[in-house]
Amino acid sequence: MEVILSSTEETKKLAEKIAGNIKPKDVIALYGDLGSGKTTFTGFLVKALGQKSRVQSPTFIILRKYGDISHVDLYRFTTKQEVDDLGLSEIIESSNLTIIEWPELAEEFLPSNTKKLYFEYIDETTRKVTI
Repeated sequence: MEVILSSTEETKKLAEKIAGNIKPKDVIALYGDLGSGKTTFTGFLVKALGQKSRVQSPTFIILRKYGDISHVDLYRFTTKQEVDDLGLSEIIESSNLTIIEWPELAEEFLPSNTKKLYFEYIDETTRKVTI
């Protein structure tokens, strides 16, 4: 399914729709270039799930926790061994929801039922999301 988002309000509505389908222990993998909307989407998703925390990109600290939600950013990782050393499998197991940005190196560690969203920058206000 492809969705064209022309505003942050539309991004919020998509996040709310997906939040309504979240089950315990779900993993969401967010693919896309810098500036494609992954962290913005995550912020709306976390809020839709009832967390009040301000969502920030975990690029430099790798992992942020919002209650029982883990937000992982693998942007700076260069090998699968680094992902394994992080303990991604344990993070997934201990979280009610795990959201992973830049999951390419983590593919082999992801559960088979991982929800995958592909974000594409179209222009300043428009993004395409493929689910």
